[in-house]
Amino acid sequence: MAQTGGTDDLTATAYWTTGPCRGELRREQLRPPGEGEALVRTLYSGHSRGTENLVHTGRVPARVAGLMEAPHQEGSFPAPVKYGYLSVGVVEQGPAELEGRTVFCLYPHQDRYVVPAADLVPVPDGVPPRRALLAGAVETGINALWEAGPRIGDRVAVVGCGLIGASTAALLRRFPLSRLEAVDSDPVRAGIAEALQVRFAFPEDASADCDIVFHASASPAGLARCLEIVGDDGDVIELSWYGEDAVPVPLGADFHARRLSLKAAQVGQVALPRRHRRTCGERLALALSLLEDPAFDALLGAVSDFSDLPQTMDRLAEGSLPGLCHVIRYPGAQ
Repeated sequence: MAQTGGTDDLTATAYWTTGPCRGELRREQLRPPGEGEALVRTLYSGHSRGTENLVHTGRVPARVAGLMEAPHQEGSFPAPVKYGYLSVGVVEQGPAELEGRTVFCLYPHQDRYVVPAADLVPVPDGVPPRRALLAGAVETGINALWEAGPRIGDRVAVVGCGLIGASTAALLRRFPLSRLEAVDSDPVRAGIAEALQVRFAFPEDASADCDIVFHASASPAGLARCLEIVGDDGDVIELSWYGEDAVPVPLGADFHARRLSLKAAQVGQVALPRRHRRTCGERLALALSLLEDPAFDALLGAVSDFSDLPQTMDRLAEGSLPGLCHVIRYPGAQ
């Protein structure tokens, strides 16, 4: 049963984007959790570079602003807006089965919050809280695999080894493929592929005649290379988010003659091949269970304190902080 009482000390601090490349920490009053709700104290939140850099720089396209809204977002694009969706914390008040549990929630950067208990997914005991931040990226990779349906003995490439691409490659390690290759133009990404025990190749050296190619580089050059290395009748699964940039797609040459397929995969809904038999909650719980694999630690980036987040957001947008998923640490976290 949720506790109810005074609200004098039930306050929180949240990060808000207030304009292009501007943000601040704001205090707010919280109401006590009601029936079926929980109060969560945040341990860590994660920064998703692709979408959050678009939000920070004020480049969310107006025509897709509604599609980009996060589950617990406040405000609207371009600003002021409270945005984010990778949060891990501890339930301080709420249903008895959740109190004291470490949970994952699709919540913005905030040190405490009240949400419906149904929006919380318990983190398995074998998954450290920091690693649990990757659940959103792994969930995206699961959706892409459900969309593509890789088969035994397939030749597969992942082009673009950022957070989403690397998460997808990490999942594909579990499949009985005849070839799996991580492709990226950044030599730093070779170290991530090595940690995942996945073969790495620069775009010009990527193996051809793939059955499936997953694209996550968010670059026209990467997409063009995908269409070159996929085999006849093969599938390219597009995972990139381009914002409002125009993206030329080379559909001339032999695209039609080789009967290639280009398919979008997006995590907002469960992939059609599983939509009638899996819920979004089941997909997220599966992602968290798969994070018991310590190889995923290679995807975690540097750690900064929540109190420094306005300055950290600028550095992340500039690309001056290393790693794929930047970790934001809250007071009380180890």
